[in-house]
Amino acid sequence: MYRNILVPTDGSDITAKAVQTALTLAKTLGAKLTVMSVKEPFPYSAISEMQPVPPQEFYDAQERIAAARVKTVAEAAAAAGVACDAATVEAVHPWEAIVDHAKAQSCDLIVMASHGRRGVSALLLGSETQKVLTHCQVPVLVIK
Repeated sequence: MYRNILVPTDGSDITAKAVQTALTLAKTLGAKLTVMSVKEPFPYSAISEMQPVPPQEFYDAQERIAAARVKTVAEAAAAAGVACDAATVEAVHPWEAIVDHAKAQSCDLIVMASHGRRGVSALLLGSETQKVLTHCQVPVLVIK
């Protein structure tokens, strides 16, 4: 049924539930797991003479954080006997990176978390999951 399942992770507790679901599903189906974490680009508009963090230090920190997130999932996949590819991707909009990565890696299912925001909060903050659902041709399993 599904052969390559993408699970994006931001390291949150709700994402951990999506990761566990994706791992269980991949193991049950004999599918490969593809895990990704999105890094924030350097906020160039904030560049001034008094930068709180130099750009390279910012990039290095973002990579360390994202790499630790995907490493945790890759280790859990290895322990479960599930093949896993891991990547970190820099993007302004995480939903775009998720849609693009799913296509580039030929994923046939995306398992992702939803924080379940409603009303004005959802409208103002937006929903990466909602945007993936809207713009992606790949089926999406949403975990709450």
